Amino acid sequence: MRITLGGGGTDIPSYYTRYGGFLIAGAISKYVYVAVNKSFRDGLFLTYSEIEKVEHLRQIKHNIIREALRLEGLKNHLEIVSMADAPGGSGLGSSGSFTVSLLKALHAYKNEHVSSRQLAEEACRIEIEILKAPVGKQDQYMAVFGGVTSLAFAKNGKVTVRPVKIKAKDLKKLEENILLFYTGIVRKSASILKEEDQKIRKDYGPNIEALHNIKKIAFETKEAFESGHLDRFGELLNLHWQTKKKLSQKVSNVFLDECYETALKNGALGGKIMGAGGGGFFLFYHPGKDKSKLVRAMVKKGLQPMPFRFDFEGARIMPN
Repeated sequence: MRITLGGGGTDIPSYYTRYGGFLIAGAISKYVYVAVNKSFRDGLFLTYSEIEKVEHLRQIKHNIIREALRLEGLKNHLEIVSMADAPGGSGLGSSGSFTVSLLKALHAYKNEHVSSRQLAEEACRIEIEILKAPVGKQDQYMAVFGGVTSLAFAKNGKVTVRPVKIKAKDLKKLEENILLFYTGIVRKSASILKEEDQKIRKDYGPNIEALHNIKKIAFETKEAFESGHLDRFGELLNLHWQTKKKLSQKVSNVFLDECYETALKNGALGGKIMGAGGGGFFLFYHPGKDKSKLVRAMVKKGLQPMPFRFDFEGARIMPN
């Protein structure tokens, strides 16, 4: 899965096809696991948050699984099991991670090698082109490539992937200073993203201006990382959050605003809700050595801390 560090939202096609997009994200040590196995019984057997046993591909309720199997030409005698380290709808890109993991597993099942770019584009094709989900390309590319990475989205849809040139000591400090907290609020990002997408298509000035500013923040974040000015990142997070809330009234609420103000009072320089907003995980940047005061304050508000590390390997097949 991933955390967006700057520029989130500029990877949506309705925006980048007109203005070009740019963002910084980090893949983290929280994963979606998918196992694919041959079944000697007729039919398809699927286990995720639900259990499905169907005879035909068209009967599968899980949209991504159905379209991935259709894309890869697999129709029978399969068992697919999935689990994840974090709940869906939490803003960590779990849907894109699941799609990438599933496709990676299906190609391995067929003894096929696919390039990283092909894998990412197949995942984007399923979610964006086939299922018409109002999502961008960030999650799929980050799940494939991993690392602390910049993604540039050209108007023609091409994605340029570049590692952020951050020093090892600064990377360690960044890991230490970023704290993730689960709000316990599960939300459907599609409704927020659909609203934002429609506003862009209708040339709604305030939203487009906000995304322009968010893209600018992403470039400044990259500069802060590469120059070692990490506390500047905390300041940019605060600016990002205030700008992001202009995109939709659904991005935040009274409770989330209270949590944010409490975090600032307890040492955080800035933060933001991951993903589209409305719930899921809060990310905060705290530069001090002792972060226990912030952790206690968030726990008191009902939030759960989740430790992580950055992951630089991307999607991979686990050894048997």
